[in-house]
Amino acid sequence: MDKTNNLEGSRVLITGGAGLIGSHIADQLVLREVNEIIIVDNLTRGRLENLNWARSCGKIKIVEGDIRDPELMMECTKSVDYVFHQAAIRITECAEYPRGAMEVIGNGTFNVLDACIRNNVKKVVSASSASVYGMADQFPTSESHHPYNNETIYGAFKLVNEAMLKAFHSMYGMEYAALRYFNVYGPRMDVFGAYTEVMIRWLDAIDDWISPKIFGDGSQSMDFIYVGDVARANVLAMETPCINRAINIGSGKETSLAELLNLMLAVTKSDLRPEYAPERKVNPVRRRLADITLARELLGFEAKVSLQEGLQELVKWRKAMKESKQKLALK
Repeated sequence: MDKTNNLEGSRVLITGGAGLIGSHIADQLVLREVNEIIIVDNLTRGRLENLNWARSCGKIKIVEGDIRDPELMMECTKSVDYVFHQAAIRITECAEYPRGAMEVIGNGTFNVLDACIRNNVKKVVSASSASVYGMADQFPTSESHHPYNNETIYGAFKLVNEAMLKAFHSMYGMEYAALRYFNVYGPRMDVFGAYTEVMIRWLDAIDDWISPKIFGDGSQSMDFIYVGDVARANVLAMETPCINRAINIGSGKETSLAELLNLMLAVTKSDLRPEYAPERKVNPVRRRLADITLARELLGFEAKVSLQEGLQELVKWRKAMKESKQKLALK
């Protein structure tokens, strides 16, 4: 596959660049020998330590700020060639603070795209989500699936993001790709906030010798994809000319919560057994499975890291992080 967008020597902006996916994109851009990586992050969820390796290479400029600030976005996109737009708030936080979702994912994204047009940015690769599908009618779920099953504020504003990207392309010729992430996990997951992922909650329970809890019968399924693979997909989407559409980014493999927990217990060498509790009516989506045909055909992308390998990396990172915090506490 020919690639015409050569990132070497370019200036790149990553919104939300201190977060899970953004920081891994930064790592991969360092390896692409870009000239400068500008990180914009309000550090609500992102953490500077996520950028330790990239910063050690001397290519990182960090701007602590918010995409809701249009003047800041104008300043940060000056002389920038490419933008990876990753800044957002969690699906659970969107449900509790819908206005925050509108301000960050809606208005904030408009600020980013408007600044990109005014400063002649060559291309934007933006984070979207499988949430746009809601509880899908077909599996595997392709990009042509309708959005009418979505029932979340988060999914609604991700659809708005995609619509804005499409409109800016039509009106101004801005090149873009919208990547519909499925269930992303891996090192640098948010373990501190109130909205921790199920994997982190289970690892916390295992550490405390408490049986991890599954709400429901464990048949609920997800399409898990390792964060390093997601970052690689972002870079491929930027390097690949044109695209100008949404693309699923998943593993194409379905894993039930019961299977996930059994694998986590094996990886951690725990003999605990799961505890089952009544299902909570938090998320109406009981199944996720990506059709990854377009990612393969347009980007040459397929996930490389297996779920077992990815969980091993997550556990290893989490252990190192906890040991580091303990050492600091003893000083």
